[in-house]
Amino acid sequence: MDAATGFTEAFTHLRTGAPCADRIGLMNVILAEGINLGLRKMADATNTHTFWELIRIGRWHVEGEAYDRALAMVVEAQAALPMARFWGMGTSASSDGQFFVATEQGEAMNLVNAKYGNTPGLKAYSHVSDQYAPFATQVIPATASEAPYILDGLLMNDAGRHIREQFTDTGGFTDHVFAACAILGYRFAPRIRDLPSKRLYAFNPSAAPAHLRALIGGKVNQAMIERNWPDILRIAATIAAGTVAPSQILRKLASYPRQNELATALREVGRVERTLFMIDWILDAELQRRAQIGLNKGEAHHALKRAISFHRRGEIRDRSAEGQHYRIAGMNLLAAIIIFWNTMKLGEVVANQKRDGKLLSPDLLAHVSPLGWEHINLTGEYRWPKP
Repeated sequence: MDAATGFTEAFTHLRTGAPCADRIGLMNVILAEGINLGLRKMADATNTHTFWELIRIGRWHVEGEAYDRALAMVVEAQAALPMARFWGMGTSASSDGQFFVATEQGEAMNLVNAKYGNTPGLKAYSHVSDQYAPFATQVIPATASEAPYILDGLLMNDAGRHIREQFTDTGGFTDHVFAACAILGYRFAPRIRDLPSKRLYAFNPSAAPAHLRALIGGKVNQAMIERNWPDILRIAATIAAGTVAPSQILRKLASYPRQNELATALREVGRVERTLFMIDWILDAELQRRAQIGLNKGEAHHALKRAISFHRRGEIRDRSAEGQHYRIAGMNLLAAIIIFWNTMKLGEVVANQKRDGKLLSPDLLAHVSPLGWEHINLTGEYRWPKP
């Protein structure tokens, strides 16, 4: 896998910037994070490195930006495989949060979520492309709204910037997100719960057809949008440039009191975009189908990560936020590597069938998934060729 993607080149020395010379040791560290085993247990399970050797490699070569670079390399390599084209063009994605138990240590970090009772935990918020590639992930509090973090993943790397249509579940939308996505050129398509109870907004409600007036909840404040439009564009430019994380800006705007004109103006833009989307959603069955397919891919990716992280009963036991981020990033990178491997091998099968004169229907191949793991042995000892 490293020969095909070169992902270990991303893990450079923090001081010298040189790639890690001990590739097997580095892979031990990445694997220990990815399967939630930990370095001490990995030292017992591997035949090449001691615990202190793995600690040294982890401290000098493994950090958040390195994981992001390695993930981008694997995702780009997977997108270049012919088999990936049967699933999509890499222009749409879905995002969703996955809950992980954090044991008792999470309670002191204010990570208790009412949705899961008194079980402390955290969320891994991941973006998955239509080609099944998990191109972004981040750790967020279990109690946090998912909506502000949508743009973070889209702007994290080049794979996210290729996305044009973004699907989320109900918890992933607010009017501010609708506005920001539209201004930045993304089509935001959340699956909205209780859609009949949501209201439309119009610039001139009295001009709406009589049978639609009961659905209109208010008038769009056009004058407020015009007054604040330059500031709205400045916010969009700041987000696009990566100067500040989009989630920080959107959470700040959401916390402002109602009398803050900029936040209200952005909400008005979002109401316009949400109204247009709701009309499209009702009339366009193909949009509903695409959204459901995208969200299903995200859910299947969650199942793969759950299977990978089976050690420690699937609990994230790291005390620090940095340790939790490394754990989740390792899981996501390992999932991306498995997806690349499966995509490559499925492509070889299709090529062999074609060489034998057996053509497989593209419609059939579109329903083949690279998310299986039954053929991968995740347990046991890890025996590497000694250098």
